[in-house]
Amino acid sequence: MLEYKNTIWLASYPKSGNTWFRVFLSNLFSETPEPADINSLHETPIASARQPFDEATGLPSSDLTFEEVDHLRPEVYRFQANETKEIQFRKVHDAYTFLDDGSPLFPTDISRAVIYFIRNPLDVLISFAHHSAKEPADMVEVLNDSNKAFGRSSKKLFNQLRQKLSTWSDHVRSWVDQQNMPVHVMRYEDMRRLPKKTFLQAVNFLNLEVGEEDVEDALNKSDLSILKEQEKKNGFREKMIKADSFFRKGQVGEWKEVLTEEQVEKIIDQHAEVMKRFGYL
Repeated sequence: MLEYKNTIWLASYPKSGNTWFRVFLSNLFSETPEPADINSLHETPIASARQPFDEATGLPSSDLTFEEVDHLRPEVYRFQANETKEIQFRKVHDAYTFLDDGSPLFPTDISRAVIYFIRNPLDVLISFAHHSAKEPADMVEVLNDSNKAFGRSSKKLFNQLRQKLSTWSDHVRSWVDQQNMPVHVMRYEDMRRLPKKTFLQAVNFLNLEVGEEDVEDALNKSDLSILKEQEKKNGFREKMIKADSFFRKGQVGEWKEVLTEEQVEKIIDQHAEVMKRFGYL
């Protein structure tokens, strides 16, 4: 058992600003004047990665059921936390869920805090569609699907374990309303419009020993134009195979130009409560 909690979860529904923040952290902790390489980011691995699970348990996860894997995941995170006394960051796309015995998938005893990234679901829909090489009409159903999960096909072995997402609203509520660890919410729209203020608030929440100038410098090195140029030159290992690019427009309000009235209504009908709560209606 750790004498202190050293794991910080960077949680989000996909395409909500998580990767941009990870690039920012890499530049914040970097000791070089050049922008961090997007393919060599500061240690912020995704919590659902299959290989670290197999290495920590000594078991091939491909031989286990989804439920057996889920029951072992908290122990894997404890093992990883005990390997270092340093603060460690873990990217998460899973919703915050509980196992059959009532214990959380992400154990409280190692969890220092959560940064939760939220974005207008209407813009998430467009970005997620491009990321998945799907049409916006198809993604409407994805955001509204209470059974949505990554990596749940039994016909293909993914490099990540199954991740339960549920609907966009349920994903948001699962993290921001849990009471087991402190959570700081970062709206993607604020990250774009007021980056210095918004990122500085997150840094202060995490009690990172960096100054205002460090934050500003890291943001300059994490500009979307730099990330797009790096991806154009060297690719990005986290891009889906069918997608044209990972770093695209990063635009706020693109949904107004792209989505049909019917698509907008389907999202609002399902998610109005949470959208209002976070200023999207």
